[in-house]
Amino acid sequence: MGKLVVSLSPHAHGTDSVEKNMYGVLIALMPALIAGLYFFGVGAAVVLSVSVAACVFFEWVIAKFILKSERNTITDGSAIVTGLLLGFNLPSNLPLWIIIIGALVAIGIGKMTFGGLGNNPFNPALVGRCFLLVSFPAQMTSWPVAGQLGSYLDASTGATPLSLMKRAIKGGNPDLLQQLPDSFSMLLGNHASSLPNGSMLGSGTIGEICALALLIGLAYMLWKKIITWHIPISIIATVFITSGLLHIANPIYANPVDVVLAGGLMLGAIFMATDYVTSPMTGKGQLIYGACIGLLTVVIRNWGSYPEGMSFAILIMNGFTPLINTYIKPKRFGEVSRRNDKMK
Repeated sequence: MGKLVVSLSPHAHGTDSVEKNMYGVLIALMPALIAGLYFFGVGAAVVLSVSVAACVFFEWVIAKFILKSERNTITDGSAIVTGLLLGFNLPSNLPLWIIIIGALVAIGIGKMTFGGLGNNPFNPALVGRCFLLVSFPAQMTSWPVAGQLGSYLDASTGATPLSLMKRAIKGGNPDLLQQLPDSFSMLLGNHASSLPNGSMLGSGTIGEICALALLIGLAYMLWKKIITWHIPISIIATVFITSGLLHIANPIYANPVDVVLAGGLMLGAIFMATDYVTSPMTGKGQLIYGACIGLLTVVIRNWGSYPEGMSFAILIMNGFTPLINTYIKPKRFGEVSRRNDKMK
């Protein structure tokens, strides 16, 4: 028998578990899932089901036949969460073989290469998403117009609100921003407005279309204490304030409300940046982490090559998480500061 090691008090028994938190996140994702199916129909159902099935399959194969693990990890819900989040970050007309490649990269490289859940330095779903974005840019930036419930590969596509914002900045033409849907429509996910050239406005990825559904998920996770407010609020506040200052300085930049509601900001801030493994442990560290993600997102959106910068911003800050944890630590019980010790 192994030696039992008992640490010093205080001791506490918590009711949290990996399974409880993962399935709690899945419940929080249900409003966004329903919204995705409502706006994209068959395309969303195909992409999401294939993404989830492929992620669960690859985790089982790698754990059983490559890592030779005796523990069944596919029942803890983490692979399902990864698959669903990966699917939420994809357009609803993406071919099956590209989805499967993304799932393999997300699970095989983003997660299992480092030893599985709890050891990955980067968010697995975002690793898969960014790999696909770099490898298949044409397919990953083809955005179906919402409302084509029976269409999958043959869905009509169009520019997204973020694309219009990018064109307004590059062309120095604030009039392009008049083509954006109103803020209330963007909150509800009604992006399908007609553009002057007769085309329809595309709606982005499956999971980002309805900001209201994502906010409902945030409220649920805060209520159940699955996450804290520090990361999502610091990201959203930073983007809102920074975008507001830019809008005041020059009207070619969209108003901050539209910037917050457009693209994958809400999805990333609520469900991706708050990943337990890849985010800082302390509240102060999470505020710094979130503020940096928000700032990087604004920089990449406005002056980078891609209209969306949320995924890259989160992955960059994932890399800084160990550094933040090293230099921002909670005060230990019984610790006496040097300053107080010298004053005695």
